[in-house]
Amino acid sequence: MRAINMKKQNSKTQLFLAAMLALALLTPAAFAAAPGITGASFDLTASPAFVSQPDGSFVYSWGYGCNTAPAGYAPGAISGAFCNPMQVPGPTLIITAPASGTNNVTITLTNNLPAAAGNTSILFPGFNVTTSGGVSGLLTQEAAPGGSVTYTLAIPSTAAGTHSYYSGTQGDLQVEMGLYGAIIVLPSSVPASCDSGVHASNVTAQSSGSLAHPGITEADFRLAHAAYNHPAACYDREYLFQFSEMDPRIHREAEAQSTRACTGCMNVATEPYVPAYFLVNGRSMPDLMDPNYALEYPHQPYNGNPHMHPGELTLLRIIGQGRWQHPFHEHGNHVRILARDGNLILSQNDPNSLAGPLLFTTTTTPGLAMDGIYYWTGKGLNWDPYGHNPASSDPFAKLPCNPDDNGYNTGAPTAINYFEWCQDHNKPLQAAPFGDVAGGGPATLPDPNLFVNGAWYGGSPYLGPDATVRAVGPTGTTPPSGTIGNSPTGEAGFAFMWHSHNEREITTNNIFPGGMLMMMLVDSREFVINESN
Repeated sequence: MRAINMKKQNSKTQLFLAAMLALALLTPAAFAAAPGITGASFDLTASPAFVSQPDGSFVYSWGYGCNTAPAGYAPGAISGAFCNPMQVPGPTLIITAPASGTNNVTITLTNNLPAAAGNTSILFPGFNVTTSGGVSGLLTQEAAPGGSVTYTLAIPSTAAGTHSYYSGTQGDLQVEMGLYGAIIVLPSSVPASCDSGVHASNVTAQSSGSLAHPGITEADFRLAHAAYNHPAACYDREYLFQFSEMDPRIHREAEAQSTRACTGCMNVATEPYVPAYFLVNGRSMPDLMDPNYALEYPHQPYNGNPHMHPGELTLLRIIGQGRWQHPFHEHGNHVRILARDGNLILSQNDPNSLAGPLLFTTTTTPGLAMDGIYYWTGKGLNWDPYGHNPASSDPFAKLPCNPDDNGYNTGAPTAINYFEWCQDHNKPLQAAPFGDVAGGGPATLPDPNLFVNGAWYGGSPYLGPDATVRAVGPTGTTPPSGTIGNSPTGEAGFAFMWHSHNEREITTNNIFPGGMLMMMLVDSREFVINESN
């Protein structure tokens, strides 16, 4: 596995901001995955409803939803799934590419928007589409008010990856109102390497036979074990993020005109464009960190709250919806891009090797979908984040670290310190009780008063339960030793702030924090990540 150097934190200000954000996130832990609906045919509707925002507003919107019940939901391990007649974004359509040739997938759209809104439709960029029914539109066949149109997509064996879909009718208004969604095409086959080696030992490390949580097996929430039929596209966890924005003035004008007793007469000014809400999967922070399919968000079922364990390859499926470009930054590491719009980025010299860039920010160009791999291991910290202390009475603190060819502890997948970077094993953060760089340690900790009690901050620069209490003596602890959400012996991990680098986009109606902002939580192996709500 190719190693990626971890980005280093630049200032105490960033640490303080991350801690302050943790303070705001006092809701129970909830996780993301990439939920959606499955089948070979989908019966959708375009309908109006009100979507909620963290400032208490309910914004009149349009969205795609299920006209009839879908054939199924995925991943199957997530409970409580639903697909209402309107949601933002629309249902994620999950299909599997054929082994050869093409398979047809049909999407029927019924127009249940107000008559004043006129026709509506769906575009499927990157797919060959035939249509039946409906009426002719500028870009595709459209569904008239109360009418329907059927789209048939020819899915080739090479179509794996993440794709977008959105309205092809008066896009400046209808996409803004919420008529967009995602398609995930799974590969017909998965390379054998995705179920062996490190990937197989990752599964073992989360099984009931592990030292981390004996008797408890962590469920697998992947849609597949590879994003593409390519050995470099294997992954251990996945998340889907759709980025969009919302100008409430446009929505108010559409609402005011929605009751007009005429067909297609709505005339909403879509310029000037001044969005006040910035959305990830239809929600803003902190709402996006509530569970998938939370009943309080009947029209915003998908969240954005990524979790992972050290060493897991985490697949990020990212789509830019709406009008604006959003420079989204994933703290903790760069993202290795695998593909754009379902097209693997291959080396010109070696077609068997991927050549996608390492991105500091995944800039979400409108309409562009990309797949990338993110991971975090602790390499580059220059101290042992597992808090091993040879003088500790905790037997787990003395677990060995046996490096593989890449320097990681992957030879003992049942160990709590699975995937530890062995070069830093037993290396203390501070060489002196009040140590800093000048005192012989590799890092200078901020003033303890800068750390704020947050639901996921464990009060220690170490991973896992008991990390705070076992990191004693010359390594010291960083008060507070407990938090609102966790005791000193409870779950403790690292929280990396993921956010837009456009500062306005981390607000909700100009109030910080909000908008396109979330936390990537890197949890110790002891903590079972359960995305089933």
